[in-house]
Amino acid sequence: MRPFIGGVFVAVIVGLSGTTKYIGLGISTIVNSFYTQLPPWDFAAKFGFTALTLGAGFKGGEVTPLFFIGATLGNALSLLLALPPPLLAGMGFVGVFAGAANTPLASTLMGIELFGLESGLFISISCVVSYLFSGHNGIYTAQRIGLSKYSSVHLKEGLTLATYRQAKVEPKFDLSNDIKETKSNHQE
Repeated sequence: MRPFIGGVFVAVIVGLSGTTKYIGLGISTIVNSFYTQLPPWDFAAKFGFTALTLGAGFKGGEVTPLFFIGATLGNALSLLLALPPPLLAGMGFVGVFAGAANTPLASTLMGIELFGLESGLFISISCVVSYLFSGHNGIYTAQRIGLSKYSSVHLKEGLTLATYRQAKVEPKFDLSNDIKETKSNHQE
């Protein structure tokens, strides 16, 4: 019943919005995010449709929606930040994927390959920050946690993301303590 109701919701929203831009792959929108200013809500609309579709029980893409959301978010941020829209679209493209897939290094290399070495520093910052802010969550639940991203969260090595979610380990963030521990580790 859930897929039927979810499908009706998607159909009604698409009908009311008058566009199919936010369903399907959206490759043309991804490409356009590098060349023209898009409506700043494109990333949120795609996020909403993707969440509704997956939440209703439908199978959906993992990678392309993340690329769409990231590239259009970067494009939207170009309205606020004094950086070129294509650079921000590229940073978003790989940064959102890096956080969702817990792959900052691979995403950085992919970004440099796609967008050039001159954007490498910006892309690497985007990927690492996204990775750190994603916590111990990701789209690949069989992925194993090698080391905790945070010194205040102690995890058993090899724990999968799915097992971590089931355990509902709540991180306690203490930035000042993390900084002190990092300094003391470097001094030793």
